[in-house]
Amino acid sequence: MTPTRTRPQKTERFQNGSAELRVSRSTAMVTMGVLTLAAVYFLIPVWWLIVSATKSNTALFSSNGFGFSGFSLFDNIVDVFTKQDGLFGRWLLNSVLYAGIGGLLATFLGVACGYALAKYNFRGRGVIFGAILGGLLIPSALLTVPLYLMFSRIGLVNTVWAVLIPAIVNPFAVYLGRIYAAASMPDELLEAARLDGASEIRIFFSVALRLMSPAFVTVFLFSFVSIWNNFFLPLIMLSDQSLYPVTLGIFNWYTQTREANYNVVITGSLLSVIPLVIAFLSLQRFWRAGLSAGSVK
Repeated sequence: MTPTRTRPQKTERFQNGSAELRVSRSTAMVTMGVLTLAAVYFLIPVWWLIVSATKSNTALFSSNGFGFSGFSLFDNIVDVFTKQDGLFGRWLLNSVLYAGIGGLLATFLGVACGYALAKYNFRGRGVIFGAILGGLLIPSALLTVPLYLMFSRIGLVNTVWAVLIPAIVNPFAVYLGRIYAAASMPDELLEAARLDGASEIRIFFSVALRLMSPAFVTVFLFSFVSIWNNFFLPLIMLSDQSLYPVTLGIFNWYTQTREANYNVVITGSLLSVIPLVIAFLSLQRFWRAGLSAGSVK
């Protein structure tokens, strides 16, 4: 009998494994390079903003934009909060009001509507969801002038409600709430709650909201950032500077060319980003997956 030769097969497998290892390493290196370039691309403006906020108004134009030149950060912060009798602090509070309350209401209504569209069968459900998808395709800037005409008729222009009420309606919140409820909330769990005698309202608040907390936080952060960065709607609706959000207030300072202090504008821009960073860092722990794992066997 002729003995079986396995050495060529082992050599071939070793060569194939080495080739796959080289391919995987090259792919990882390319991926790392692309991600590094993307990170640098997105971090360059942040670095410029931080560096520029530490410069005086003169040093902004006499030094390298990406290098430090003196340290006037604390003086700039004092100038920001004392300019126009401390109006910047009022703008920050207005933005917190608009983005905080508006984001919470938009998130709650959107998630509740999405849950209803996903878990209840009723006539016209598909038409309603189609209309919501259509609302996602319409840029919000196109609705600003019609909203202004509507609010002017009922006397709400130049009030807090002119910015807060439109922020509550968020088609994206409804869309994301429906997708998340349909994908991650088992019908068996809802049926078990109904068999235990729980009402539909109690099921929503006690079961659905707990399971949908990642979607709730996600929608809230998107709504918060969108309202915080909203510029065109307050520009059209508001004429009283005490009602401005921080984005419109900083723009108003920038357009005052005769008395423009660019260090104040840049430092104010840096300070206006800090609440967004705090919101993301404080709420990221609620992004948890698999909250319903083990609830249904």
